[in-house]
Amino acid sequence: MNYTRAIEIFKQSATYNLAKLLLNQAQDFFETIGEISIRTVQVLKFILLDIAKLNFNKKLIIEQCSRFAVDSLPITLSIVGMCSIIISMQVAPEMVKQGGEKFVGMLMGVVMTRELGAIMSGFAIISMIGSAYASEIATMRVTEQIDALKVLKVNPVEYLFVPRVIAGFLMMPVIVIISSTFGLLCGGIAAYLSAHVSKLNYISSLWQGLYVKDITVGLAKSACFGATIALISCTCGYLAYGGAKGVGLSTTKSVVWSFVAICIIDYIFAALFFF
Repeated sequence: MNYTRAIEIFKQSATYNLAKLLLNQAQDFFETIGEISIRTVQVLKFILLDIAKLNFNKKLIIEQCSRFAVDSLPITLSIVGMCSIIISMQVAPEMVKQGGEKFVGMLMGVVMTRELGAIMSGFAIISMIGSAYASEIATMRVTEQIDALKVLKVNPVEYLFVPRVIAGFLMMPVIVIISSTFGLLCGGIAAYLSAHVSKLNYISSLWQGLYVKDITVGLAKSACFGATIALISCTCGYLAYGGAKGVGLSTTKSVVWSFVAICIIDYIFAALFFF
């Protein structure tokens, strides 16, 4: 009896609740990793089969490409442009003081092509498109629309995941090219206004600092970002349960996991190509 009472008291303690919370979080972490891995294999299988049969659902892919690139472009340009202006306003005056006016454009070019353009575009896409993907598929899950697709012998992964992943893979580099160009333009204007860096110096040093390797690595990285964001968002939405609350939780999880994933991918590319 004393033993049973001790167990009940322990279960009411903060230590037990904390350990239970950590265990549940760890279990959810590994389950999500497993589900993402499974969906990745399934998506790759369907893409390879579609390539072999030349049987892509062009209408769905074009629709998702338009949504991924066109609909998200204003917010992406706003975020990348403002970040570029902020960095240029802080860096350009200090470099001019040290006699480095001729290197402002080079610095902005390296920062934008290697990191800022892809990372900030990825954050914007996660916030707008990734969360929308997760909430849509989660709503389909809790309202049993995905079960209806299975009854109609339509594979949910092929119908919902594949067009979005392909759209992310194809459109993210385009977004990064446009946003990086816009960011470099904003950075040049900010450097001129804050430190009177001449347009000629900025443009000439910008071309000196742009290398093919930086551009190709940035585009390859952005393609991985786009596919990863779409895949994680769709997976988190697909795992939703519990009505409206489940939709909200799955959307939040998709945003968090996508942020973490692109940071990890960014580290891998940096370690492989710039270490």
